[in-house]
Amino acid sequence: MKETRHLPESELEIMQVIWREPAPVSRAVIEQALEKEPPLAPTTILTLLSRLCEKGFLALTKDGRTNLYTPLVSRREYLARESRSFLERMFGGSVTGFAAALCDSGIEREELEQLREMLEKGEL
Repeated sequence: MKETRHLPESELEIMQVIWREPAPVSRAVIEQALEKEPPLAPTTILTLLSRLCEKGFLALTKDGRTNLYTPLVSRREYLARESRSFLERMFGGSVTGFAAALCDSGIEREELEQLREMLEKGEL
């Protein structure tokens, strides 16, 4: 996986929309899909999209006067990197420490069972 940066919340919200929608995605689609109150101004959305292109998260193509955005980093790649970073920062890389904290957090027994099943199937 290529090195990616941690995204600020506002840029991550834009990426979440782009990952959900079929690529390529226009600014208008992104604007409609964002569920913010108050809504972001179109110029703010364009600024965030420009930053994401500069950081290598998005590719920009033009279709007439419309800018279309395609993700260059998948949601799965980003989440994997962020998860590893979180694990390193918060638990010194210890999965056991993370699991103990997860259990202390009040996680439901059904969720623990799902994790166990994923481990047994080799999905984790």
